[in-house]
Amino acid sequence: MRQFGLIGLKLEHSFSQTYFSQKFETLGLPDHRYDLFELADIKELSGLMAQHPDLRGLNVTIPYKEQVWPYLDEVGASAARIGAVNVIEFTADGRRVGHNTDYIGFRESLRRFYPLRGAEAGALVLGTGGSSKAVEAALRELGIRYWLVSRNPMGHGLTYAELTPAVMAGHSLIINTTPLGTFPNMDQCPAIPYEHLTPQHYLYDLIYNPSETLFMAKGAEQGAQTKNGFEMLCLQAEAAWEIWNRI
Repeated sequence: MRQFGLIGLKLEHSFSQTYFSQKFETLGLPDHRYDLFELADIKELSGLMAQHPDLRGLNVTIPYKEQVWPYLDEVGASAARIGAVNVIEFTADGRRVGHNTDYIGFRESLRRFYPLRGAEAGALVLGTGGSSKAVEAALRELGIRYWLVSRNPMGHGLTYAELTPAVMAGHSLIINTTPLGTFPNMDQCPAIPYEHLTPQHYLYDLIYNPSETLFMAKGAEQGAQTKNGFEMLCLQAEAAWEIWNRI
């Protein structure tokens, strides 16, 4: 048996198990399985790995993308550069290696959504967690300048209160990396001034369940273009699959 899975605090919103289970069926791999492992604390990971010796790979989601580092033997170049891990590779010689495929998924999905010729307008990245680090890496690779937005920013950042009409007008791409609006708490959204959005704005939400978040819906009401994170999920999952199956 080759076992894979996802670790996180709350996983009722996740489509990862469905995605990989369908993939295994399509590829004719009856000896592969993918499970969801909700951990109340990252300290539970050691026990989980001991209980599941057939683990060959794990995905990592909120809030453990940064907390998982002490449980790894090695960190790949992508995760080291970004500062967050969303994929763990279990090597043949027993090492646990952390990688980041989130930034690959986001980067390639964003290319298909946002007209890079207008990238000089800049982006606002809502949230400063592990997911935002992957988004930052992708934006840097694409040459898109950005500001981080949070309730209590440090360094390169803005508060939500500082999102003036001029700031909103000067940043055509707005990316939600927070969990606000994720199923089942679908009545939540980041506190940006939605009234200042226009048809020239592009709203990208890393959330994919629900398919249209309140963040996206409020943007669409102002004529903004919107996209959820499902394509990013699929692209990062394929990148993870490649890591888990390399020789």
